[in-house]
Amino acid sequence: MEEREGYGVGSMFFAFLLGGFVGAGVALILAPQSGPETRKRVSDLAEDVKEKTSGIKEKVTKGVEQGKGAVSTTLEKGKEFIEEKKSALSSAIEAGKEAFEQEREKHKKT
Repeated sequence: MEEREGYGVGSMFFAFLLGGFVGAGVALILAPQSGPETRKRVSDLAEDVKEKTSGIKEKVTKGVEQGKGAVSTTLEKGKEFIEEKKSALSSAIEAGKEAFEQEREKHKKT
């Protein structure tokens, strides 16, 4: 058997089991409620957590829907802005072309 710092594997295993039994015994002696009462309490707590979680799920779903709406609105505004700027740029380019042609015609006459 392998020894570790003077203790064999068997001794360590026995100490582990003994600690488990002592801990279980202390828990049983100090337990404030019986088994059925404890199970009922755990069940009630699980139900409370389930109810609170469903409320959170609804809030998250609502938030996601609001977020989608905000993104959609912002996207539409962005598209409108780009179209306006594109139209203004096209008009400026056309005006520049016309001014260039007018100046060119003036220089051809002279």
